[in-house]
Formats: sequence, structure tokens, C-alpha cells
Amino acid sequence: MNVDMTQALTILQSSHYKVTKQRKSLVEYLAQHKDHYTDVTAVDSYLRQLYPGVSHNTIYRNLKEFEEIGIVETHVKNDQMQVKYQCDYANQHHHHFVCQNCGRVTEIEMCPIDMSFFERQLPGAKITGHRFELVGLCAQCQKNAS
Repeated sequence: MNVDMTQALTILQSSHYKVTKQRKSLVEYLAQHKDHYTDVTAVDSYLRQLYPGVSHNTIYRNLKEFEEIGIVETHVKNDQMQVKYQCDYANQHHHHFVCQNCGRVTEIEMCPIDMSFFERQLPGAKITGHRFELVGLCAQCQKNAS
């Protein structure tokens, strides 16, 4: 088992969730796809092949719980929910560059957003978070396009 998976399972346990066969398989699957977002339907299909008796609701609930405790990140593409294995447990607040061609996800370490700018525009509102994502062509796809 790799370090990322061990860390994810430790987070699961420390968040008072049991490490079941299904959850471990879910972590293993997501760890194999950690540099791309994966459609939730693909995750669901994979797990239902391994465990035919597991329900869609159980899979989706586990993904939601994994998001809440920081094991996965979510993203919407073409009205389809996608998940990605968390790439940086030490710094859960981070952003991404997503290649529009190959789908590779690269972490951006710096947060460019000044929340006070938005707070001034939303008097009385409480901002609890944000997401920032850059899209374009990665260096390899840009090179291949030339």
C-alpha cells in the first residue's frame, strides 16, 4: 500500500469511519486516478462490479463523506459530478490547472483570491470558502498541438 493510501485510510479512521472492504477499494481506485478527475458514474460502475450488492446511494454517500474529510475533491464538468483523490493533505486549500485536452490536473500552490474584495460586495454575507481553477492546454498537449 502506498503512502497516499495509508494517509487516506488514517484520515478515514481518525474521522471515526470504519475501513471497510468497499471503502478501501474506493480509496485504491481513486489513488490510481489521482492526477485526473473521474466521473462519479465511472467510480460507481467500478465499485458495483467489485461489490454487486452495494447500492448507488452507499457509493455516493461514501464519496460525499470522503469529500467532507478531505480525501477527495469534487468538480463539475458538463453538468456531471467528478471526483479526484486529494493531492495535498497538508494544504487542503489549493487550486488547480486542468488541461482541456488530456484532463491532467496540476496543483497551483498560491491562492490568488483576496476574500475581503468579495466580502465588501456582499454585506452581511459569510463566505466560507471558494474554488479557483485555471483551464487550458498542459505543456505536453501544447507541444503535441504544434
